[in-house]
Amino acid sequence: MQKEKFGTTKDGREVTRYTLTNQNGMKVSFIDLGAVITNIWVPDRDGNFDDVVHGYDDVASYEVNEPSFGAPVGRCANRISDGHFTINGVEYKLDQNDSTNCLHSGFLRFNYLMYEAEYEKGDGEEILTFSRISPDGEQHFPGNFTYSITYHLTDDDELIIDYEGVSDADTVVNMTNHSYFNLNGEGSGTAMDQYLTIHAKYYTPVADSHSIPTGVYGEVAGTPMDFRTAKKIGQDIEAEFEQLKFTGGYDHNYVTDNYAKGNRRLIATAYSDKTGIAMDVTSDCPCVQFYAANFVENEHGKNGHTYNKRDAFCLETQVEPNAVNVEDFHSPILNAGEQYDSVTAYHFYIIK
Repeated sequence: MQKEKFGTTKDGREVTRYTLTNQNGMKVSFIDLGAVITNIWVPDRDGNFDDVVHGYDDVASYEVNEPSFGAPVGRCANRISDGHFTINGVEYKLDQNDSTNCLHSGFLRFNYLMYEAEYEKGDGEEILTFSRISPDGEQHFPGNFTYSITYHLTDDDELIIDYEGVSDADTVVNMTNHSYFNLNGEGSGTAMDQYLTIHAKYYTPVADSHSIPTGVYGEVAGTPMDFRTAKKIGQDIEAEFEQLKFTGGYDHNYVTDNYAKGNRRLIATAYSDKTGIAMDVTSDCPCVQFYAANFVENEHGKNGHTYNKRDAFCLETQVEPNAVNVEDFHSPILNAGEQYDSVTAYHFYIIK
């Protein structure tokens, strides 16, 4: 594990970058500001190593990071309608930072906060754990929430993210990672020529441009939302389909197949014909948000690159958006003293 100074925050805190390397030369870098993934270098079919995630070169950019590049998201990923929910008869009012919605828990995001870091060498893997305590009332959520985000880089070229935590009061927890992938390499331009499969018969249609689900599942069959067999991300993204018009392209929650609590299974696969880089996504979450970077514009990133609309895609494992307010969705409520544990992994390999 390599450890180096990355920079200093505007309030004088030193930020450290940590880089894990496996036996195949795959490398993943993180910073303790936000426990953010800054780089993922994987080999392409020609043996060159490509960095396949968006990010920045400096601390100041990560202190803003409006698109949430590489960011762990919590306590609650995605949208909560009208910025409120009720637990045990008590209403909690959240930041309304996305029109009237609370998006990714509001203005104070987990990726703006500093973490303690601990490294260990595992059997066939490098392990880096970031941890902190989210105090009662942070982001307006109840309970002191003690949590950790553990990254495992295995010698099988798999990056595993394990979220764990416990709260001393009933609260809402729905954590994810918001990495933006481009399997042609970050800064290479559009990702719409890359292929994607999502193992989901259903998705959650949204009511309008505010992107809150209607509360019912919709079938993907016969619609541009269908990714059950591999197709280019951009193939249908401009289709005359109301759901795509609402969100400016793909920005929808998919209800993935074969969910059972604690069961990590394959939910999505992406690959690039150009580089030969493929990525399998496995998770024990019931859902995944597929976002085609519709709202990224003129974002100055790593290596002098500028990121724009649809230059990447996100696969954010989760429960349904606004699930805390919809009884029929998977509940994000974590009871006091109950252990929160969720795992998502990204496995990289080469297709010929």
